[in-house]
Amino acid sequence: MANWTISNLEYTNDSNKAVITAHWRCEAIDGAYKASAFGACSFTPDPSDPAYIPYESLTENDVIVWVWGDVDKIKTEAILASKIAAQQNPPVQSGLPWEPVQSDLPQE
Repeated sequence: MANWTISNLEYTNDSNKAVITAHWRCEAIDGAYKASAFGACSFTPDPSDPAYIPYESLTENDVIVWVWGDVDKIKTEAILASKIAAQQNPPVQSGLPWEPVQSDLPQE
């Protein structure tokens, strides 16, 4: 499961305090494995729009919904899931075939 958060908002320096940019982060965790993505979305707010939410009334969830209107939520979460899967089962490994495999058994 991914956790979406808003890390910062940029807003106009007037009485409307209209949000023009939202900085977001999405983090997925599976046990000891973690992956994250972040970005910023720009908006062109219209305080005369009936759906406009005043800055003082905004919730993090309101802004996350705006971000999802600009960022592909499903694709972002799928990318994070694939990054975690690659950590759990690395597609590339390293070593030398002529070196013995280390073991926890005591050497004789």
